[in-house]
Amino acid sequence: MLIAPDFCHHPAFEVRVPKRQTTPFVFNSPHSGRHYPRRFLDMTRLDALAVRRSEDFFVDELFHGATELGAPMLLAHFPRAYLDVNREPYELDPRMFSDRLPSFTNRQSIRVAGGLGTVPRVVSEGQHIYARRIGFEEARQRIEGIYKPYHSTLRGLLAQTHRQFGQAVLVDCHSMPASIRIGAEGVRPDFVVGDRFGTSASAGITEAAINILRAMGYMVAANKPYAGGFITEHYGRPAKGLHAVQIEINRGLYVDEQTLQRKPGFDALREDLFQFMATLVDLPQSAFADYSIAAE
Repeated sequence: MLIAPDFCHHPAFEVRVPKRQTTPFVFNSPHSGRHYPRRFLDMTRLDALAVRRSEDFFVDELFHGATELGAPMLLAHFPRAYLDVNREPYELDPRMFSDRLPSFTNRQSIRVAGGLGTVPRVVSEGQHIYARRIGFEEARQRIEGIYKPYHSTLRGLLAQTHRQFGQAVLVDCHSMPASIRIGAEGVRPDFVVGDRFGTSASAGITEAAINILRAMGYMVAANKPYAGGFITEHYGRPAKGLHAVQIEINRGLYVDEQTLQRKPGFDALREDLFQFMATLVDLPQSAFADYSIAAE
């Protein structure tokens, strides 16, 4: 297996496992990594704060209680600006490379057009990451050395869970900018729950996730503006007992997006998310297709 040189002495990602897995749920935090390799920082034109704009800030900490509830959790240490595992393996923007990309790469997706491919060209606010073009070999090492092992690990967790419980539910954990508004009235959602418009998870799981959060007093939207990315689409196979939902948390609830400092409400949100997870992972398998909790 190819080893990415930037992560020879620091783990690129981590699996947190419970003493005993007691639930078919698996949690994943692919965008909260905040280990920025020195060599990568030397390549970027951004300062140490600006390069972090694509992070799902502290999402791994917000969902830290998953293992206490008997569920494993996979989390990235590599940053999203360095490598985005919520993309196809080789979804690359030719404008950022000094050499010709191989024919097997996807160079024409909407995400590539926006500069947000597997190896991103820009951070989330549209600022260019690199001071100069990089070589394809740079991207290949990150994809072969980190992306593919990450997904192999995630597949293994889901396969083991499916064997043990007969079903597996992936909860893909993310955050969204505080500026997000939905609908004609411009309502700010606290959470967005995505299931690829009903194709990646049973309606019962999605409905339960939404209603648990609403019962806590949060404004929750479904699928808009975030229906789920590559991970949700790729791993969600409800007909085979493999479900995937994406949870987006409004950063305005818990972090100052300018300073990246935690807000006073951080701990309260983390406690709410622990209760959310505790209720969600306790769903009986027989109720996955039709379970509903009445919002209060």
